[in-house]
Amino acid sequence: MHKLNALIPELSVSDIEQSLNFYSEILLFKIEYQRPEDKFALLSLNECQIMIEEVNGHWSTGELSYPYGRGINFQIIINDIDPLYDSLKKNEYPIKFDIQENWYRADTKLKGQKEFLIIDPDGYLLRFVQNLGEKDVEAD
Repeated sequence: MHKLNALIPELSVSDIEQSLNFYSEILLFKIEYQRPEDKFALLSLNECQIMIEEVNGHWSTGELSYPYGRGINFQIIINDIDPLYDSLKKNEYPIKFDIQENWYRADTKLKGQKEFLIIDPDGYLLRFVQNLGEKDVEAD
């Protein structure tokens, strides 16, 4: 059994088979285990984990309509972003924000990341990130 992270997002999806195909075949996630009777799966990519479950009303707190996950941006840190980006391009999947290098200030350091954003079939915003290290903030 795969060790579970302390926090694992569980995404409600409209079609479990479509989502399993998207996450495993295009985004290169590994299917750790499934419960087909519940239309549920635990997926992983490097150290990241997500659960997906077809909408069944059990966890609903209100009406669910597309795009799911409004207001959420999942940052998914992976070791090497290029194979994933190449898989998306090969599958002609739309990229919301193309791959780029960004540096974000964290106190007196700048933390670099190579990143791009996509929207999954249910409307969840996924930001894939490869860490580039850190450097000192230059004085103005």
